[in-house]
Amino acid sequence: MPDRGGGPTGPRIRAGRPSRRVRTLLMTLGVLAVLGMAFTMFAGFWTDWLWYRSVHYSSVFTTTLWTKIGLFLVFGLLMATAVAINVWLAHRLRPPLSAMSVEQQSLDRYRMGIAPYKKWLLLAVTALVGLVAGASASSQWRTWLMWVNGVPFHQKDPQFHLDIAFYAFDLPWYRFLLGFGFAAAILSLIAAALTHYLYGGLRVTSPGARATAAATGHLSVLLGIFVALKAVAYWLDRYGLAVKSSDFKATDDWTGLRYVDANAYLPAKTILFCIAVICALLFFATLWRRTWQLPVIGFGLMVLSAILIGGLYPAIVQKFQVQPNEQAKEAPYVQKNIKATREAYGIDDTKVTEYEGKSTTSDKTKLRDDVGDAASIRIMDPNIVSPTFQQLQQMKNYYGFPTNLDVDRYTTEGGKDQDTVIGLRELNLAGIPKNNWINDHFRYTHGYGVVAAKGTAADAQGQPVFTEYDLPSKGDLGTYQQRIYYGEKTTTYSIVGGPQKEIDYSDDSGEKTTSYQGKSGINLDNPVNRAAYAVAFNEPQILYSGAIGKGSRILYNRTPKERVEAIAPWLTIDGDAYPAIVNHHIQWIVDAYTTSNGYPYSSRTTLGDTTADSLTATNDSRSVVAQQNQVNYIRNSVKATVDAYTGEVRLYQWDTEDPVLKTWMKAFPGTVQPKSAISSSLMAHLRYPQDLFKVQRELLTRYHVTDAQTFLTGSEVWQVPDDPTNKSGNAVPPYYLSMKMPDQAKQAFSLSTTFTPNGRYNLSALMSVDAEAGSGDYGKIRILKLPTSTTVDGPKQVQSQFNSEQKIAAAIRLLKGGDSEVEYGNLLTVPLDGGLLYVEPVYVRGGGLKYPLLRKVLVTYEGKTAFEDTLGEALDTVFGTKASTTTPPDTGTTNPPTSNNPTVQQALDDAQKAFTAGQEALKQADGPDWTAYAKAQKDLQDALKRARDAETKAANSASGKNADNGTEKSAAKSGDKSPDGNAGNNAGQTG
Repeated sequence: MPDRGGGPTGPRIRAGRPSRRVRTLLMTLGVLAVLGMAFTMFAGFWTDWLWYRSVHYSSVFTTTLWTKIGLFLVFGLLMATAVAINVWLAHRLRPPLSAMSVEQQSLDRYRMGIAPYKKWLLLAVTALVGLVAGASASSQWRTWLMWVNGVPFHQKDPQFHLDIAFYAFDLPWYRFLLGFGFAAAILSLIAAALTHYLYGGLRVTSPGARATAAATGHLSVLLGIFVALKAVAYWLDRYGLAVKSSDFKATDDWTGLRYVDANAYLPAKTILFCIAVICALLFFATLWRRTWQLPVIGFGLMVLSAILIGGLYPAIVQKFQVQPNEQAKEAPYVQKNIKATREAYGIDDTKVTEYEGKSTTSDKTKLRDDVGDAASIRIMDPNIVSPTFQQLQQMKNYYGFPTNLDVDRYTTEGGKDQDTVIGLRELNLAGIPKNNWINDHFRYTHGYGVVAAKGTAADAQGQPVFTEYDLPSKGDLGTYQQRIYYGEKTTTYSIVGGPQKEIDYSDDSGEKTTSYQGKSGINLDNPVNRAAYAVAFNEPQILYSGAIGKGSRILYNRTPKERVEAIAPWLTIDGDAYPAIVNHHIQWIVDAYTTSNGYPYSSRTTLGDTTADSLTATNDSRSVVAQQNQVNYIRNSVKATVDAYTGEVRLYQWDTEDPVLKTWMKAFPGTVQPKSAISSSLMAHLRYPQDLFKVQRELLTRYHVTDAQTFLTGSEVWQVPDDPTNKSGNAVPPYYLSMKMPDQAKQAFSLSTTFTPNGRYNLSALMSVDAEAGSGDYGKIRILKLPTSTTVDGPKQVQSQFNSEQKIAAAIRLLKGGDSEVEYGNLLTVPLDGGLLYVEPVYVRGGGLKYPLLRKVLVTYEGKTAFEDTLGEALDTVFGTKASTTTPPDTGTTNPPTSNNPTVQQALDDAQKAFTAGQEALKQADGPDWTAYAKAQKDLQDALKRARDAETKAANSASGKNADNGTEKSAAKSGDKSPDGNAGNNAGQTG
């Protein structure tokens, strides 16, 4: 065997220790690992900073960051210092070793073991405690900012007469401080007790005194601090009663004081506060008396008092005073709850009007004529026709539309507002011919163009009457930037503006390419930026790919909701952003809310649950409000826009009186622009948000009642009915519709819903809010309350009537023949001359088509039902008469109306041929022939232009213009056969 001690046989080798090379390698790997973790953390921080700077909201990032750092340092140091001081003090107050008992002497080996490391051990323990406390405190940055920047509500609660700002902004911060104080006291007490025990100040098993005088005094002071904090807690609990939730038979989410709270709990909390203060003083007195006898007795009395005064006494009051005469006792407090809840949710000005529900007009012709004035009945359901938009206007597989389209208003050439179904042709990565990193992130980067259709019209084939169509898009919306780099379906990052060209769109001449010219995104010229994004996105190709070069920019956080949430983390975002053409740009409009959980006496609701309905349950394109925390105050305080091309985000103050928004504007100055900065073109497209409306309608199922006695009986409780058009069992979604309520002089763009009695199907009420931002009545909620003495059919009953009527059922069975499917659109409820008109479009998918077409319209009024091909025909059948208007009648054929002018007639004949050719191109066995269809559309437009020019020259152009303009719009946009007239009066408009 070789000599391991060295010598001629070889070098000396030390057994059990790694060689220098191995130690160097391990050290190098350790350093690299630390550097890797450090760079990973740096990459996250750096990319966040770059993003906020790119959207020009860096102040949000810095304010939030410094607030978190400040809270972390202050409260982390406070906690660490508190624990360290008490450990040091306990060590300083230790008895001499000679005075230690046998029990304590047995701990010598532990003391000796930690003696060389006690400073490091103390530092490690306090550092750990400080880190945990600092991290917990930093999460309270919102609470701190609201407390330090809070502005008054100028409203006082009815019990303590304090400004509501105390409950919304101050009380949450005081509770945090109290919780932090309790944690510091308990941790200090535990650390001091362990130190005293380890060094002989406390004894457990040894005879004699259990604690030294020094340990007694030290621990008594800490216990006194704890009890003093408990006294503060009792005092704050008094105010907490105003925002306390409890179960109450009137409502499941009752908030505020009840009789037992005001007459038992409130005095009990005051008494317990006084007892706790005395008990704390007794603990502090042990510094002089050096005995725990009195403090322990006092603490025992405090616990007993908490049981008797804080628990038993309120139960006795509830049992023997409240329950025998509950309504009389609780009525004053219920009245306060009703008033506060209605104010907090913005429903205090709701106008409830008694509505007969039955028409008193015997003139059926007048009723038929009044339909056009009562509502612009929308037969294009935005939640049904998305596949139709997809089939007819997708153009390329890498484009797509959301599952739910949106409804907006656009002004026609005649100056009349038209309800319009609108959607964007967004990028659909699943439709790319070949998915790879270059295609997914460099070549296919954006969508292209808007597609819009009249909400009140369908063509002869049941297709939408498009007012904006084709690729590039053209039509009534004018010129605008059509590229869509930011949208609801754009959920991945893209790298644009560099050497790699992007696919813009394709036409007959082939693919068109482009390069992004906007200023959004982060420049990747800097190698540090590239490395940071390679780490942040876990994509190493970003670091070395040759497709990235001078001018390359990375775009991410591209959905409107993500962008607004990031720059305004204090806002709650509505689940449905919608697009609009504003100043030649596509702007996403996002509604945002300020909320609070501290409005006294206002009942709470959970936004995520309240805003869910049958649409959010079945479709992923329209999300519910993400917030699941309970709130009891909400305002639509901010309207935000996101430019679909540049990604620019703007926040506009909408509610100028909201104190919560004013508080956040103080905390983040310059982030929210004043309401006066909203342009008129943007104002024309702002609307009342759906999620706020759904929250308000849920509250109004109970809080439409303003009398406490009626509220307590529960006899007037309503419910939001289930969606009758499907079997999901979820709430019916509200719908936008231009409609005239009985007290209105003309139609207004509105958001509406219905109510039924709790547990029944007949109609209780119709609720509508003026949703048109430019109107003086914007946000005014109107409720038409049906009489309780008679019954009026509700949505489910109307749907059941549709399905059970023999002729209708037979017609629906015919529509379902073969592989066809029937889909029901919005069941619209329209008040008409004291009665209620129900309209429901019926769509059919079948015959090999993958998209729904409008085939029938269901209408019922005063118990009479019609099921016809067009809305006009259904209305004529229900009322037994035709409208006495000058609108051209429904010809029932595919031929356009004739004209006495031979030039016009020839042009219309050519238009008909072009229309037929276009329809044939769409019906090819191997799929639509888009080239032939495009040629037919061009021929159609040329023919219609000739007809229009000839008609303009005619002497009798007054009536001719109306027919000609309608013919041009309906045929050119959708291949329709009839001129466009009033809603519901002809086939060209109603299909």
